[in-house]
Amino acid sequence: MDRETVRRTAFAMPLTSPAFPPGPYRFVDRQYFIIRYRTDPEALRRVVPEPLEIVEPVVSYEFIRMPDSTGFGDYTESGQVIPVRWQGQTGGYTHQMFLNDHPPIAGGRELWGFPKKLAQPTLAVETDTLVGTLNYGSIRIATGTMGYKHRTLDMAAEARGLGAPNFLLKIIPHVDGSPRICELVRYYLEDVTVKGAWTGPAALDLYPHALAPVAELPVLEVLSAKHLVADLTLGLGTVVHDYLA
Repeated sequence: MDRETVRRTAFAMPLTSPAFPPGPYRFVDRQYFIIRYRTDPEALRRVVPEPLEIVEPVVSYEFIRMPDSTGFGDYTESGQVIPVRWQGQTGGYTHQMFLNDHPPIAGGRELWGFPKKLAQPTLAVETDTLVGTLNYGSIRIATGTMGYKHRTLDMAAEARGLGAPNFLLKIIPHVDGSPRICELVRYYLEDVTVKGAWTGPAALDLYPHALAPVAELPVLEVLSAKHLVADLTLGLGTVVHDYLA
């Protein structure tokens, strides 16, 4: 294969059989279970990178079920998103995410800089309860529960919320181990159609783990919870700050 062919065809690794296809990436019947909780502000200050600013001592713990996604297939995800502000713009900073499917792990890290690691999340309905769990190996590190569809939410308002900006810290090392890319990335969810939105009483338990430290942002008080079903497109990102410049 000549050098020009390499340049023209290189998109992702491996060169001749990439782990994921080019976008756009469309998600159908994507389910969110989001528990918003109050946490320790000092713990947030230790993990939110400048120039992002902390809005309030709150975390959204998410369980996301994705049964139909372009190129990535059928998988489930779980993690923490922190409300932040950048140059007056309010959005969410993805702190850590865990999922059970290799293509979106590879694509999420290589394209956007999602902080994704391999684990075993689930999201399902058990009789009258929406239940989200996250295991790292055999160890349970998160359990969330909510009364199933107790009250409806305003779907237009939830669609606007999903359209807010999202921020990621993309890190790719050089071959000598030094940072080659270290960037703050902003992306949006696009063409969002919310098909259902509900809330109910909720609870969240987080457990310590050396390699999946979700409990380092402790649950002091559960503030709210919601269950959403939506179709959407995961938009590609833009670099808003280069830490190496």
